[in-house]
Amino acid sequence: MGLLLAGAGVALVVAAVKDTVRSIDTERSFSSGESRTFGFVAGETKAIYVSQSGRGHVECRIPEMRTGSMTEPDSTFTVTVGSRTWERVFEVKPGSSGDYALTCTSELPAEFALGDKPEVGATIGSIAAGIGCFVAAVVAAAAITAVTAIRRSGHRRRLAAASAPPLPWGPPPVSRMRRG
Repeated sequence: MGLLLAGAGVALVVAAVKDTVRSIDTERSFSSGESRTFGFVAGETKAIYVSQSGRGHVECRIPEMRTGSMTEPDSTFTVTVGSRTWERVFEVKPGSSGDYALTCTSELPAEFALGDKPEVGATIGSIAAGIGCFVAAVVAAAAITAVTAIRRSGHRRRLAAASAPPLPWGPPPVSRMRRG
């Protein structure tokens, strides 16, 4: 039982990390100043990530998309994939579906990629569930160990009682000695 719970915990943590890493389309990354066309779905928020050495000023634009569709996120979010660290710099929530050209620039050499908006709550929830499985595995292992120890102790007592010589029935024998 403990091994099963520990395995489930590992699976939950690994799945959460993989989902986060896969959420960035690094296969279709592009360099600063280049333009890349991406398909967007109305109402579905996507994130723009940058990988650069240091904190350089970043600008991105999608000329065909209405103003206000691209915003800066309220919090930072970074993901390391291989040797590269990707930082979320913008979020895009288009009003209409279609293919749009995305152009990004940075004052430092940089690579850009489009990805899913990070679901921090879901990621934290999966990791917490994984940790919960580990805790449950430890508790289950301790409970199984305690129950086994108690049952073995009782069994040993029963075996010891069965192998002891039988107690005599009746009053103890009286010794009669003759004087003579």
